[in-house]
Amino acid sequence: MKAFVGVTDYEWYQRLSSQAYDEVNFWKPGGSTNFKALEPGELFLFKLHAPLNYIVGGAYFVRFHILPSFLAWEAFGQKNGTRSFEELENRIAKYRKTTDSNPQIGCIILGSPFFFPESDWIPAPSDWGKSIVQGKTYDSDSPIGNSLLDAVFERIRKPYERESVGKEEGAREGLTLAKYRIGQGTFRVMVTEAYHRRCAISGEKTLPVLDAAHIVPFSEEGSYSVQNGLLLRTDIHTLYDKGYLTVTPSYHVEVSSRLKQDYGNGKIYYAYHGQELPNLPNNPEERPLKEYLMWHAEHVYR
Repeated sequence: MKAFVGVTDYEWYQRLSSQAYDEVNFWKPGGSTNFKALEPGELFLFKLHAPLNYIVGGAYFVRFHILPSFLAWEAFGQKNGTRSFEELENRIAKYRKTTDSNPQIGCIILGSPFFFPESDWIPAPSDWGKSIVQGKTYDSDSPIGNSLLDAVFERIRKPYERESVGKEEGAREGLTLAKYRIGQGTFRVMVTEAYHRRCAISGEKTLPVLDAAHIVPFSEEGSYSVQNGLLLRTDIHTLYDKGYLTVTPSYHVEVSSRLKQDYGNGKIYYAYHGQELPNLPNNPEERPLKEYLMWHAEHVYR
């Protein structure tokens, strides 16, 4: 098993450790470098800047995406470790030494975060160098890595079982080694990226007017899995949630006659009736499950 130790501010730790969040965004001010150190489900640990050379918590790696700062804020809000969007932009500007509007930032999206009280902080590994700026990867096969992981698992009171580490997208359960929790922000980002930042029905690509819509609402035991999502323009999303529009298991659009009956209009939406979705995820495992689409057609569509 691998773990990545990332460097962060005490203020970021202090703000997030006081909340019971199901996800956090460990953002990087640069928007050009990918993050390839971990596979989904592996541990990402939080180390404070010197002189506080301690590991103070961690979470499970979910995804990495480069996002405009407004989308990072809309998806995660204070889970970015700032109190407001203005504060997030100010901190990005401080690190980038620029005042770019809506810059692209690297977002390391993490699930099921945990934080240690100061009495349980773990000293930085013995081989941690002063020149390390962003972080370092440790492997359980090495003595230092194994010792670090043992210390982490002892604090979260979970046994370390090499074969148990995995993932379950949209899990509704809390922290375990085998499952990490995906929250609303992660769901929004994953759906947005899966659909190439375009509305599944209209093809609209103006990000501020695109929503990650649940097929089966969370209130109806729907999950935050990307397979339970559609990226829709906001007006289409509203009609979808209200049952005036649905997507069939064969990925065709149906618009209800009730739209015209109830509102005397809907011409622009009837133009989509019968069309096959022009925009679906390339990865078949990210496309909507047909069972979810059928549920919407049977329980929501008018």
